[in-house]
Formats: sequence, C-alpha cells, structure tokens
Amino acid sequence: MTGRRRRFGFWTATALVVGNIIGAAIFMQPASLAPYGWNAITAWLISLAGALCLAWVFARLAATFPDAGGAHGFMELGVGEGAAFLGSWGYLVSVWAANAAITITGVNYLTRLLPALRTVPGAEPAAALLVIALITWGNLRAMGGQVQLVSSVIKLLPFTAVIALAAWVLLRDGTAALAPIDAVPLSAATTLSAIGITFYAMLGLESAAMPADAVEDPERTVPRATMVGTTLSGVVTIFSTCAVALMMPMEVVSQSKAPVADFIGGFWGNGASLFVAFCGVVSCFGCLNGWILIGGELPSAMCSRGALPSWFGVRNRFGVPARALVLGALITSVLVLAASSRVGVAAFNFAALIATATNLVLYLLCTLAAIRFMRDGRLARTPGLVLCSLGALVFALYAFYGSGREPLLWGLALLALGWPLRHVARRAAARARLVTHGA
Repeated sequence: MTGRRRRFGFWTATALVVGNIIGAAIFMQPASLAPYGWNAITAWLISLAGALCLAWVFARLAATFPDAGGAHGFMELGVGEGAAFLGSWGYLVSVWAANAAITITGVNYLTRLLPALRTVPGAEPAAALLVIALITWGNLRAMGGQVQLVSSVIKLLPFTAVIALAAWVLLRDGTAALAPIDAVPLSAATTLSAIGITFYAMLGLESAAMPADAVEDPERTVPRATMVGTTLSGVVTIFSTCAVALMMPMEVVSQSKAPVADFIGGFWGNGASLFVAFCGVVSCFGCLNGWILIGGELPSAMCSRGALPSWFGVRNRFGVPARALVLGALITSVLVLAASSRVGVAAFNFAALIATATNLVLYLLCTLAAIRFMRDGRLARTPGLVLCSLGALVFALYAFYGSGREPLLWGLALLALGWPLRHVARRAAARARLVTHGA
C-alpha cells in the first residue's frame, strides 16, 4: 500500500526558514559591525524591517502562485523572461559570493583550532581552496546531504550560549558591561554603510517560497511560517551579534578572526573558546556544503527552463550536475583569492557585500512582480501587502546603495557574464524549434 505523503506543518516549515537563514554570517558579523557602534543597532532594525517586508511579499506570492515554480516563476509571470533570467542569475551569483564569505569565516575559526594556519604565509587561502575542493568532490559523489542535520543542530549551540551569557552579565553589571563606543556617533551615512553587512545575515528568507504541495494548508501556513521564521532568525542574530560587538572593546572585537569564540572564551576560558571555534567550523562548512549543492542545482534548473545552455544540465553517474558544481566552485575560489588580499574581517565583508548586492536583484524584481500582480488583480491588494511591497522596494534600493561601490562593480561584472550564456541558450532553443517544425 502506498503511504500518504507527509506534508510540512507550521513548525516544520518555520524550522526550514530558520535553518536556511541562520548560517555562517553570524560568526563573523560582531567583528564586522563593531566599528559602527550604535549605528549597527539602527542598521539591524532597518534590515529586520526590510526582511520582514520582503518575507511577506514572498509569502503571499508563494500562497497565491503555488505552481509558478518559485521565485523565477514569479518574476517570469510578473516582469518578463529577461528580467527573470537577470534575477535568477543574480541569485546564483549571490550564492557563489556567499560561499566565499562562508569559506572565509570557516577558515578564520579553523585557525583557532590550528594556529599554524596563521603563521605560514598563504596557508589560510590554501586551506580555503582545499575545503572548497573537498566539499565539491563530496557533492560530485552525491554525499552532500549526509552532513546537514548534524551541522544544523551544532550551529545553534554557540548563540544560545552567547545570549545566555550576555543576559547574565547585563543583569549582574548593568550598562557597565557595555564597552565605550561614544567615539562612533550616530549618523545616516554610517548606518547606511552597515546595512549591507547586517542584511547579509538575513539572506535566505526567499526559501520560504516553497511549493504548496509540500505544505499543509499553504494559504495559512506559508505566510505564518515565513514571518515567524524570519523574525526568530532576526532576533537570534541581532541579540548574539550585538552582544559580542557591544560588550567587547571595539579595538579587540574589530580585529578578531573568531569574535564569538573570543567573547565566550573571555568569560569561560580557553576550553570554551575552542569548543565555540569547533562549532563555528562545523556550522560554516556544513552550511557551505548545502550552498555548494544549491549552486550546482540552480544552473541545472535554469537549464531545464531554457535559460542556460544544456551544458549546465549534464549530470554524472551519481545524478549530480557536475559541470555546474565545478563552475560554481571555481568562481567561489576566485572570489576567495580576491578577498585574501584584504586583512582580517575586510575579506569577509568583501564577499558578503557582493552576495548582498546580487541577491537584492531577485528581491527587487519579485517585489516589482508583486506590485504588478496587485495592479492587474492577480494578487489581492490588501493594505498590509501594499505597505510591505512599498517598504520592500524602498529597502532594496536603499540596501543596493549601502553595499558600496566596489561590491556593486564586482556584482555587475558577474551579472554581465550571464547574458552571453542566455544568448547561447536562446539560439539553441530557436534551432531546436526550427528542427522540430521542419520535421
């Protein structure tokens, strides 16, 4: 007898959202945000508000168009095939750039366990390239899914400890526990610069646009799980990163390659610091494993829709899109090497801001699609959705500007690489139609 397919309920769907949002960024962001002082708090609040607006847009699109095929389908229906390709390719580029940031974070925490990596010239980028190669090799042999569950559980342990420790210290010492950061005045320009970094930690909210046939009562479950999951992810990330950034001296945390480990180690000793570093390594490389897999499957899926040449869709004997996986690993490696010329946390910021800028293309186009759907009646025009769509639109444009000139130029260059591939795919499709009609 064939069993009935078990659908995702509210809690399972919420856990999926949280698991996809909370990744490696949280391990390095305290060092990235420390120089911004209280501006980081303002940036976090704006980023969380923008993320919630975007999450609601995706939730309503997923519930209204369950058969569209996800974000690419929303864009194709709402803003056209060319824009859909741009959004999907931008998302793919953001995955490659995010993988570079994840790799850099994981190696930074690995140096805490293997101090020799810090002293041998070139050892850190070499270790990063080796990790990418090994995880890609595992995915090429269809071994990628076996490490995800364990790493997903382990990665939450340090942040539970950080939040509990920070709460205890604040209750014990009050505001005296906060490091002096008056030298960084609040300003709109400084907050804007921080937003590109804070919003990087919220990337992944689009994963909530899951197929309706996998969710129980999708019209209710998808929006609720999306909003609750995004909110929980934002709260955990904000509290843990700000606790570290604001409770350690700025000159210490901003130079740290493993800020979460240093924070906990300062209170509980070197053993606790090493344990957190171990959790960071497992979390980052487990996260990298999943995103390398996605970075291979995305071009294959675009190939099946005729958006990329058939070359990307070729699968090996394990059923894995090997060419797409290897290409993604090579581009990620190039970004890691480009970032390695920067010192400390600047390398992470470089890759993270490219990921943010290119991912925002998809968010912006999906929001424009939702606005068009409301105008032509395909999507219910409720006050909440109108407000969230406008908020998401303003936030996406604001975050684009905040990403900075160099990441935007890198993002534009990587986006431009996709157009010749689209042209090749369209020509191949046209030839196939001619052959079919001629036959």
